[in-house]
Formats: sequence, C-alpha cells, structure tokens
Amino acid sequence: MSTSKLDTKRILIVVLTLLCVYLFLNRKETESTSTNVVSPSDVQHVELDAYWAESSRTVLEGDFEAYANSYHEDAVLVNGIRGTSYAISEALDGWKQGFDDTRDGKMTASVDFRFSERLISENTAHETGIFRYASQMEGEEESVALIHFQSLTVKKEGRWMMMMEYQLATATEAEWAALASN
Repeated sequence: MSTSKLDTKRILIVVLTLLCVYLFLNRKETESTSTNVVSPSDVQHVELDAYWAESSRTVLEGDFEAYANSYHEDAVLVNGIRGTSYAISEALDGWKQGFDDTRDGKMTASVDFRFSERLISENTAHETGIFRYASQMEGEEESVALIHFQSLTVKKEGRWMMMMEYQLATATEAEWAALASN
C-alpha cells in the first residue's frame, strides 16, 4: 500500500472515531437534559388544572358568565343520580340563582375537584373523579354534595370547554379522602 493511501485511511479512521465520540457525547447530553423538557401532555395537564381552578373560582365568586363560558354551547349534562340528560343551558338556568346569591353575598359556595383518572391528549380530555360542592345560605347550615363525575372536554381555538358532564352517583367522604393523594 502506498503512503498516501495509508495516510488517507488513517485520517478517515481518526475522523470516524471523532464523529463517534461526538455523537456519543451529544446523545448523553440530550438524555440528561430531556427530563427538563415539558412534554405536550404536561402542557395539557397544566392547562386543565387551570381550567378546574378557574371553575372553582367562578363558583366561589358567583361569576356565572365565566362559569357558563367554560362549557361548549352544545354541552350536555348527564345526571345519573336522577336518570336524566339535558342541554347544559337548561342546567345553567337552574344554577344561575345560586351564582347570583353568591355574588350578592347572600350565600357562600365552593367546588373542589379530585381525579382518579385523566385521559388527556392535545385537544381532548376525559377525566373521572369526584367533586365536592359546598353551599350555605345566610343563617343556614352548610350543605355539602360529593359527586362522582366524568368530564369530556375539548380544546377549541386554544380554550378548553366541557362538552359533557356526567354526574354518576353520590360519593362518600372516604372516597373523597382516598383521592387526596392523586
């Protein structure tokens, strides 16, 4: 073999070795920093957590308009407790007075949510859990309802909206407490 062919071969081996070392080191660096990258599902979880926090705020403050806007205009409420299903607009009509009373200081109200399952994609979510709704009219005892529910939400034009709320059955304090760690 001639000297120039031998030199070319050595140079090629050195270049390939350096390329392999570079690729190996770059892979290690990518692996170590990938845990800091927020995945799309993490983003949707944060957005949905904000959606539920906003829902809680609207009930606490009696902000009916914001609460109503958290539903898609064609949303449905399924009430497994009563065995009924109807348009959310009908349910909202029934809930409006409670919001007005809360806003006007005649009543206090709150709602909190805990989840047992959250199936979330980029633009859809099906969540299962329990909500705790508490209300108290001025001068009366507090009333608390614990309800097993499912929610189907969609993200349209950057905003999450509920399409279906399914209130399955009443829940117990023990079931509510069991979801505290989720």
